[in-house]
Amino acid sequence: MRLTLLAVGDKLPGWAEESTAEYLKRMPREARVELVTVKPEKRAGQPAEALKQADTARLLDKLPAGARVVALDEHGRQVTTKELAELLARWLESGRDTCLVIGGADGLAPALLDRAETTLALSRLTLPHALARVLLAEQLYRAASLLNNHPYHRE
Repeated sequence: MRLTLLAVGDKLPGWAEESTAEYLKRMPREARVELVTVKPEKRAGQPAEALKQADTARLLDKLPAGARVVALDEHGRQVTTKELAELLARWLESGRDTCLVIGGADGLAPALLDRAETTLALSRLTLPHALARVLLAEQLYRAASLLNNHPYHRE
């Protein structure tokens, strides 16, 4: 089973790249996460909907075949860390590849949201893209730590 974090954005600030890499590096062997990025559409005065469609098309092209799609969207279901750990456990037990998708500045188009088996929200707040990526990586690590009874997570 492979976990993939698929995200729009190929040029994040150094702190975000380093933080994301650090949390993904800490993931246990059975829950390794591959980060795949796609270049965002150039803004160049295009309407937000056109940008969203273009970014989503690039994401759809990179989705691993047959993978469970988990979309990150502000309108998705909010979960606790413990609930995310339970989801992660189910994903791992299923043996099916899972792809978590973070859209670009304009979000995800319906073509991807409709394909997602699960839609999660990191927060109801609008988060900068770089922070959302770091937050997801950290929460995946925290969820894996909880499953492995590692003392990183405290309640």
